[in-house]
Amino acid sequence: MSRLGPSGDRVWHARRNTEMLAGLVLKHVFRKRLKLVFTSASQRQHTGYTKWLIDRMDRLIATSKMTASYLDHPANVILHGIDTDVFTPSDDRAALREGLGLPDATLIGCYGRIRAQKGTGDFLEAMIPLMKDRPEVHALIMGRATEKHIDYERGLSALAAQNGLSDRVHFLPEVPVHEMANWYRVLDLFVAPQRWEGFGLTPLEAMACGVPVVATTVGAFPELITDKVGTLVPPNDQEAMNLAVLRFAADANARRSAGEHARQHTVASHSIKHEAEALLGIYQSLLAMSEAPVR
Repeated sequence: MSRLGPSGDRVWHARRNTEMLAGLVLKHVFRKRLKLVFTSASQRQHTGYTKWLIDRMDRLIATSKMTASYLDHPANVILHGIDTDVFTPSDDRAALREGLGLPDATLIGCYGRIRAQKGTGDFLEAMIPLMKDRPEVHALIMGRATEKHIDYERGLSALAAQNGLSDRVHFLPEVPVHEMANWYRVLDLFVAPQRWEGFGLTPLEAMACGVPVVATTVGAFPELITDKVGTLVPPNDQEAMNLAVLRFAADANARRSAGEHARQHTVASHSIKHEAEALLGIYQSLLAMSEAPVR
């Protein structure tokens, strides 16, 4: 992506190696007047080739503090945001649940790709003892299992059946993005159980809909979730997740308070408008450098 400045300079904003390379070719081979920006979302050590490309950028952006720690140069941390005008709380959750064919119960959701890395099984393992003790609790698992993860999904369904919970563990098909807000709005609690994550938008989407969150300490989750909006637990720790979920399942007032704070926190700090304004500030500062007089 590029942005034109008054002098004719442009900002070339790359997010992949191929885009960084293209920017370098345009700038140094075709002599285009470019300021090169790279956004890193990776939480792993970069290859030598990637480091070579990054070394030649004019400005670096990281999508989280954790991501920035993997860079050899200083970076501006700009967290992803979401559209808080689209993801909003429900005015009538009971009616929405009825319209979606969901029970009037305590609904705890886990949405995203169904695979071990995403912690779907960890979520179910944590939920089983809780659901046996609390018959009012239902679990919603929504997402798609790619071909190589179909057996994993079938194993989860079998596990629910073995524990007599097939009628209360709902495996839901993936829905279009424009329908997702309603599936957050019906929830009492959202769980993000990932074992690894680059960033992870689902907790923000749930929070914007006024839903408290239990999430693992991976990706950007520790930078998104405060004690007032939810709870963080270690990845792949079903016992800790069980206790965190139980706290909210057993206390409607805690859910209500955390949900209200979650909405306020997301609007104040994590809207897509904030992300766009931060990026625009980077572009403007780079183009202003181009306008500075030569001394």
